[in-house]
Amino acid sequence: MSRTTPHRRSVNRALSALALLALTAGAVTACSDGNASESTHSASPEAGQTAGQTAETKLRMIDNRGHRLAFHVTQGHGSTIVLDSGGGEDSSYWDDLVPRLHAATGATVVTYDRAGLGRSDVVPGPWKVESAVSDLEAGLEQLGVTKNVTLVSHSQAGEIATYFAKENQKMLSGAVLVDANLPPLFTDAQIARLVAFSRPQVDAAKKDPENPQNRQLISTSESFVATSKAFHKATWPDAVPATVIVSEKTPFDGSPEDAQRWRDAAATFVHDGPGRTLVTAEGSSHDVPKDSPDLVLKEIEGMVASHHLHP
Repeated sequence: MSRTTPHRRSVNRALSALALLALTAGAVTACSDGNASESTHSASPEAGQTAGQTAETKLRMIDNRGHRLAFHVTQGHGSTIVLDSGGGEDSSYWDDLVPRLHAATGATVVTYDRAGLGRSDVVPGPWKVESAVSDLEAGLEQLGVTKNVTLVSHSQAGEIATYFAKENQKMLSGAVLVDANLPPLFTDAQIARLVAFSRPQVDAAKKDPENPQNRQLISTSESFVATSKAFHKATWPDAVPATVIVSEKTPFDGSPEDAQRWRDAAATFVHDGPGRTLVTAEGSSHDVPKDSPDLVLKEIEGMVASHHLHP
């Protein structure tokens, strides 16, 4: 049995609140001094990949609207896979999956640290989804990524994905939404339940606001209600195909009513537009990329291989 330290328990509580309260939050910023390539490291080779085939990942610090954000690029060819983490997580969340994706698809794989996390600058104040979208757009533009992108978004990154897809339909060949925030969930009743659930965690976070996870939770809570109401009205563009992976346990494990609402929201989202597929990650918690990496890899590979390219 693994032991959890008091500090780690507090971080877990903050992440849990982010996974619920921030189900609709998408952190903040991106950047691009498109010239900076500040460091490199080699992604660990997976099965079937020899040491000579190990891909090099480069760090690019990108400027956008006065702040800097870290993009990590494993160069490939043809298409590009962009991995966007959930609440309180930085780009390292995808470290185990990046080399496998690169080896399986040959695509360029991009991860990034949203503002206030990882190596990216902190941007004070309530988070704004418009800023989050602007940051991702700026980063990809400065990296020279303009088409044939498969966007993979986990948890709260689903909100960023929704607005990004609407504004960048010609860039995207498809999306894989991994137990992601989807508009149908955020009814007024569900928003109220999430606020009530998260209030103790938000109050606790305010006692240690410099902790990155706490800082993200606080900034999310400051704009949560208004942002969630707006997100509920958002629509996914029919031109962008999407695979929706839903965890069996959902973020609401222990609350059957909320878990059912989560599953219903995913089913409604898939039903409401063409080119959408619903997949269940059996036995998985909300942490699907960690619990069911093979399934996530398979669905991303399938989306990349389908070549839903725009003219």
